[in-house]
Amino acid sequence: MDEGVREYHNTDGAVLLDVRTPQEFHQGHVPGSLNIPLQELNRITAAVPDPTTPLFVYCQSGGRSSQAAAALQRAGYTTVKNIGGMNGYTGEVERS
Repeated sequence: MDEGVREYHNTDGAVLLDVRTPQEFHQGHVPGSLNIPLQELNRITAAVPDPTTPLFVYCQSGGRSSQAAAALQRAGYTTVKNIGGMNGYTGEVERS
């Protein structure tokens, strides 16, 4: 997860996508993350209309982000990376 966040920061135009619930997101997320829960992933086209935008996806443990990454690729997004879960993250956390 830490390596994935570093890669996100070094990728121009990338979006860091948190697919956890809003409650989980508010309890703590990587600063700059966009929260679109896995169940609402169809909202991604409104938030990120360009399918060539690099997407770095995470959740709590890596399971939902794996499902989300596969769904995003099926939806036509060309650069999607599952970076794992907050359980493995040691960097800065923002609460809202």
